Amino acid sequence: MKVLKFGGTSVGSAERMKNLVALISSNEPKIVVLSAMSGTTNALVEISNALYAKENNKAKTLIDSLENKYENVLKVLYSKESSLNKGKELVKNHFEFIRSFTLDMFTANEEKAILAQGELLSTAMEHFYLEEIGIDSVLLPALNFMRIDKNDEPDMKYIEENLKAELKKYSGKNLFITQGYICRNAFGETDNLKRGGSDYTATIIGAALSA
Repeated sequence: MKVLKFGGTSVGSAERMKNLVALISSNEPKIVVLSAMSGTTNALVEISNALYAKENNKAKTLIDSLENKYENVLKVLYSKESSLNKGKELVKNHFEFIRSFTLDMFTANEEKAILAQGELLSTAMEHFYLEEIGIDSVLLPALNFMRIDKNDEPDMKYIEENLKAELKKYSGKNLFITQGYICRNAFGETDNLKRGGSDYTATIIGAALSA
């Protein structure tokens, strides 16, 4: 098993998402760790800051702007109507989730949930593109196996056990796409590995699998 990690610039546009295929489509078993599209995490931080400040109208404007960016990427990324519709539904669901935080109290827990959306979007979008062009891949949710302990350190025993259990579900599959940066904490809540977290995710996965 190999672990390949691609940062935000590598998935920063529809063209770059398409270009990834040449690097990840061999039959060699691999886990591909993706960051959020470039600019997304910064935009989500800006949205969170507006929500902390109770500037909900500003937050809504920022959310609309980011959603529009994703909708434009979808139009270039997919050529089949079925893929485009799946992409639109994906984006709609994630941005409805982000908008839901304009209606209630906003805390650090909600911020971490918002910051996770970038990686969840980029991995699903790439997975749908691979599906469209006939390349078999598995979307492996990092939140099913990546966890930090009460000291914010990787819980390696948990990660190794759960990652291997996830992979065992897909015997015969060679290409896995997963999210960098995001994880669960000791309480099971959505959390993250801080800046540079996608590199950290790839390293942790490599260690857990002796990749």
